Amino acid sequence: MIKKSDEYYMHIALKLALKAKGKTSPNPLVGAVIVKDGQVVGKGFHRQAGSEHAEIVAIKEAGAKAKGATLYVTLEPCMHFGRTPPCTNRIIQSGIREVVIGMIDPNPLNNGKGLNMLKQNNIRVKFGFLQDELQKINEAFIKFITTRMPFITVKVAQSLDGRIAAYTGDSKWISSDKSRAYAHRIRKDYDAIMVGVNTVLRDDPRLDTWFSRKHPVKVIVDSNLSTPENANIFLGKSPVVLATLPARQGQETENRKALIQKAKILEVKEKSGQVNLRDALKKLARLGITSVIVEGGGMLIGSLFDEKLVDKIMFFISPKIIGGKDAIGAVMGKGISRMDQAVKLESVKLRRFSEDLLVEAYIKK
Repeated sequence: MIKKSDEYYMHIALKLALKAKGKTSPNPLVGAVIVKDGQVVGKGFHRQAGSEHAEIVAIKEAGAKAKGATLYVTLEPCMHFGRTPPCTNRIIQSGIREVVIGMIDPNPLNNGKGLNMLKQNNIRVKFGFLQDELQKINEAFIKFITTRMPFITVKVAQSLDGRIAAYTGDSKWISSDKSRAYAHRIRKDYDAIMVGVNTVLRDDPRLDTWFSRKHPVKVIVDSNLSTPENANIFLGKSPVVLATLPARQGQETENRKALIQKAKILEVKEKSGQVNLRDALKKLARLGITSVIVEGGGMLIGSLFDEKLVDKIMFFISPKIIGGKDAIGAVMGKGISRMDQAVKLESVKLRRFSEDLLVEAYIKK
């Protein structure tokens, strides 16, 4: 019988981890496989925050067969108490003789401590397998746990000449049905969907997820709290957060009083008369929001780029020309003064959706 490699079993663990994509926040995606005498005797993945960790699920499935076996796990086992007890204790008690770890846990509470605990208990440890793939599936968790800021993806549907609406504000529909369906599907992978108040006033979107029971938080950046109390964003099951400036004394408007009954009012610092976006994102992270997909409008997206707050982009480009100097651009804000200041992209991928082209890439830091 051909002996399968460590990478082979780590790939199985990776696929298990992905079964919970979009469901584990603020925890990472983790998969685990237990192998004995060349046979998989236990498998598990972390289903959601608060549930058993992947290693524990796999150990329970393996039962007595775990003794003397090898555990493959995508992320370093924890040794601290959170919502669940430390995994390292259970691994030691199970009699597992070797642990192969995909990547070290970036959480400062763990970060090598779990690995060292296993070694101290005479368990062989190897680590550093499929790290690029594992870092990508947990990119939001890694940023959140190391910076206490959410991972920011900007999603745009634009014409070939970079417009997201005509000069009248009309934008239905720039992209194809297939593009819009895919854009709705990926919403479930994020903790929150963010738009600026102008998008609410112009398009009155619901910001729902069509294909999932998960309901991401709807975040509206609204400096003056001018969101209408009957806006469509208040429909559905998703909680709504309005990021706004503190009310000045004596300026508690009727609309503000009405909105307080419908949404969480997140008061943030001011910058140039507008919401300080960095402060807003920090406060969203304190609410447990680890990832945000930003869907408009041009001023909000441009300001996020100006502040260097964007991690990833998804631009759906439709083969249409809108034209007009007053048409709304996909990325506005202040912009750059010299070309050497332009935002650079890396890991660029291209995909086709009907006649549209999706450009997906990461911001080069």
